[in-house]
Amino acid sequence: MTNAPRYGEPLVTGEAVAVDIRTAGIGSRAVAVVIDFAVQSGLAFVLVLLIDRLGTSMDSAGAVTFVLVSYVLLILGYPVGFETLWRGRTPGKAALGLRVTRDDGGPIRFRHAFVRGLIGVVVERPGFFFLPALLCMLINSRSKRLGDLAAGTIVVQERVPARVATPTEMPPALAGWAATLDLTRIDDQLAWEVRQFLSRAGQLTPTVRDQLAHRLVAEVAGRTSPPPPGAPGWAYLSAVLAERRRRELERVSAPPAPVEATPPPPAASPTNGFVPPA
Repeated sequence: MTNAPRYGEPLVTGEAVAVDIRTAGIGSRAVAVVIDFAVQSGLAFVLVLLIDRLGTSMDSAGAVTFVLVSYVLLILGYPVGFETLWRGRTPGKAALGLRVTRDDGGPIRFRHAFVRGLIGVVVERPGFFFLPALLCMLINSRSKRLGDLAAGTIVVQERVPARVATPTEMPPALAGWAATLDLTRIDDQLAWEVRQFLSRAGQLTPTVRDQLAHRLVAEVAGRTSPPPPGAPGWAYLSAVLAERRRRELERVSAPPAPVEATPPPPAASPTNGFVPPA
């Protein structure tokens, strides 16, 4: 079972802004569950020792009540308490860089954590060993389990492995033309937008890709020169970005200009600038 990143539909915030996020996969969430289970097992062992110490001083009804309350706190209170107080994280999720958020990207509250935990205890765990949750996550495009569907939440990957971006290559047919461009008005922000578009164009739908390409080509052409006739938009943007990078590398690697020695000022004579009194 792989833990490939799943993007699915873009997350839409409360301000109607689409944000592309990385949804936590089944593998990372399973490891987080194992870590949380280990922590809960340690807490259960402590409770067993406590019950053994207090069992002699309590009657049977009191002992049963203590066991039931401890079980509910351990199974339901553990995830609900941590996710409420730790902004959507448990020790297992924190170790894997996961966080539970609302569908609009905002932090969850107690009711979201309680609904997730209650569905997990009542529906997903008893007798099924998370089988309903696993099937739901396989079907859902955002890897949501039943508790996430009921609470309106999603588990996202906060820590994404850093990847070194591949430098944009210069289209050979546009190399000579790009060398004559004036790129002084192409700032870092616009260059970053072009780089992001070129690196992720394959992940976009054709409609969104064409809209972004048209906008970026128009903006870049307004700051430098229009593309040559017949040049595709992606080739034009690649040529501008590659030429800008080439010039930056030349500027950085160029040796510093020699500093000319400034000749010393002429020595002042005894009467230089001095007018004797009459």
